[in-house]
Amino acid sequence: MSYVDEVASGVHRYDDGIVNWYLVEDGGRLTAVDAGFPNSWSALTDSLPKLGRTLSDLEAVILTHAHVDHIGFAEQARKEAGAAIYVHELDAKLVGSPTTIAKSERSPFRYVNHATTRKLLLGATLARAPLAKGVKELRRFADGDVLEDVPGRPTVVHTPGHTDGHCAFHLPDRGVVFAGDAIVTRDPYIGATGPQTVSAAATKDTRQALASLDRFDGLEASIVLTGHGEPWRGTPAEAARRAREAGAS
Repeated sequence: MSYVDEVASGVHRYDDGIVNWYLVEDGGRLTAVDAGFPNSWSALTDSLPKLGRTLSDLEAVILTHAHVDHIGFAEQARKEAGAAIYVHELDAKLVGSPTTIAKSERSPFRYVNHATTRKLLLGATLARAPLAKGVKELRRFADGDVLEDVPGRPTVVHTPGHTDGHCAFHLPDRGVVFAGDAIVTRDPYIGATGPQTVSAAATKDTRQALASLDRFDGLEASIVLTGHGEPWRGTPAEAARRAREAGAS
């Protein structure tokens, strides 16, 4: 069961206790930012009537990156809602084949002494992560693109490290940054809280991930919405500063 909360004007956060994804309203049109696990589809469809929306209103799913806990219902949204699915070119191959294991600096199994890692691995299995479907048709974006056809008109900010194609999305008119897993406020592997990068268990290049924090310094926003953990209410620059101080784990 996902918890749903309106965290900014027309921006709804879905939290299943492991991963967050978001729904952006723009008039009568909708964009999903990330797609959780496959079973997050029911959270979406159950919530739409409460928002006065229908599945046909979902026009786009924009992916911060191609890890299995972020692409869960993307293909179902494409097939059943006719939504366009967007991802950075460097993560497109992973989205097309979610059974391909994304590279990380360390094996997640080196973290099994942490209760949060064990919870994550069990939760991912129960959330049907192994059944995630590859997306058959994708649209690519690049750093600096303004996605004019996507409800909310997000600006793409390439923040590699967690994956090669990881991107954040900026909605300057709403004062919102979707950080994906470039900045999280709860590490899903070690359970630490506060702004930080994700453990090497799920990060391809921790040095690059820390370097990409510089991309947040110039973004004007009052809230940072993360892939894991509570919203950060403050500037992206301050969230990035704290993440640098936390360092790699």
